[in-house]
Parts: sequence; structure tokens; C-alpha cells
Amino acid sequence: MATLPSLFISHGAPLLATESHPITKVWRDLGARIGRPQAILVVSAHWETSGLRLTSAAEPATIHDFFGFPEPLYALRYPASGAPDWAQRLSEHVAPHGFAIELDSLRGWDHGVWVPLLHLYPAADIPVLALSLPRGAKPEWLFALGQALRTEGLLIIGSGGATHNLRALGASGPDGGPPPWARAFQEWLHEALVNHRLSDLWNYRHKAPYATQNHPSEEHLLPLFVALGAAGEDGQAHRECAGFLYGSLAMDSYSFDASS
Repeated sequence: MATLPSLFISHGAPLLATESHPITKVWRDLGARIGRPQAILVVSAHWETSGLRLTSAAEPATIHDFFGFPEPLYALRYPASGAPDWAQRLSEHVAPHGFAIELDSLRGWDHGVWVPLLHLYPAADIPVLALSLPRGAKPEWLFALGQALRTEGLLIIGSGGATHNLRALGASGPDGGPPPWARAFQEWLHEALVNHRLSDLWNYRHKAPYATQNHPSEEHLLPLFVALGAAGEDGQAHRECAGFLYGSLAMDSYSFDASS
């Protein structure tokens, strides 16, 4: 099988699960272009733990981890199977690289997992695993984790947001577009990724403009570094879509072509 890219998806609001939007069309086209992996692993911003945990249930539940949305959204399910055999293999695969993964047979899939998958692979016929985001993890450590996770046939997805300041939703610039602080961070991130400026990316809190304003907490950007690492030291970044929702929420998604 050809080497799979890895992905970073800005998953936006849960409403994208039911809405037809140019961004969701990009996701569908992207899934079709990649083709069918043997399994999918998603690192979601919405599952933070004290250490690495990996879903191992055969039929994980669809978690509706949000409030105040239209009732039909709570009826949605993503009925793909889990991947307990893959979970065991991956926990063993990364151990020699210094990563300890605890298998979790109870955890289901939060909306950071199933909302983009509804569009990327709507048939829900590929086994799915979710990997937690360890609290306090640093970008460089997550990059190394992505390198260790890289396995033939496995599609690795980081699910979060290129910007994520919920208190600033609705903020716009003088022209009605995104505020300058959000656009500045979006473009800095793009330039750093396509030019593979790893040192700047590790230190984005100090290097990027308005980093803490765009990410008051880090969990929505950190999954990107796992996806970036899965492409290897010389992986190439491609921005699949760019844009903003709700004023300041950047919806940029990237694919990373694996280096040999």
C-alpha cells in the first residue's frame, strides 16, 4: 500500500456534522483522495488525560460532549467499529521509543473524532481508534510520538483548531473579516509549516504573533504536532483549506506527505 499522508483537521463546531459547507466538502474530497486506510487513529483536543490512553473497545460509543445544540445533533452516531487488535499492536509498537500507552476499553469517541470522520469517511466502515492528549505535553514530544506511531496502513489525524479562542467568537476586523490577530497567527502557522520551521513551531508560544490570544490554552493546536511528526523529519505540509467561522475561528486543515 502507498504511504498514507497524515492530517490535521480544524474540526470547528459540532454543527458541521449536519451542515453542508465548503469546508465539509473539502473533508469529503480529501477522504476520497486518500483512499481507504486499514485503520484510523485520531488525536482529539477533547480528550486530555494524565498519560497516553488509547481506545480499545470493539464498539466505542459516540459521545455528544457539547450542550445547547439542536436536538437532531444528539441523535447522530458514527457506527464504525473500534480496533482492539490495532490498539494492542500500537501500544507495543511505541514502547521501544519510550512511550507508554494505557488501553482504555470504556472511552468512546468525542466530537473531535466523529464530526470530521462523518465527512472524511461517511460509510463508517473503517476501524477507528482515539488517542488521548497528555496534559502538559510539549510540541516536540508530540512530534516524536507521531513519528513513533507511524505504521503502514494507519491514517493518523490530529483534530483540533488552527485558532481557538471561544471568548472571541464573533470578533471581526474593520472590514468584517477575521480580526487581524487571528489572521496574523493563521498565516504565521501556514508559513512555518510549509517551510518546515520546526524550531519555530516547537516554540510557537514565543515565536508566533498573538499566540496566547489565539490559543489561551493549547489543547486545540497540540494535535497538529502528532500529525506533523507522523510524516517524518522531512514531511511536506499542504494546506487543504483555509477560512474562518464565527469571525475568529480558523478552519485551516493540512495534509502532511510522509517522507521516505
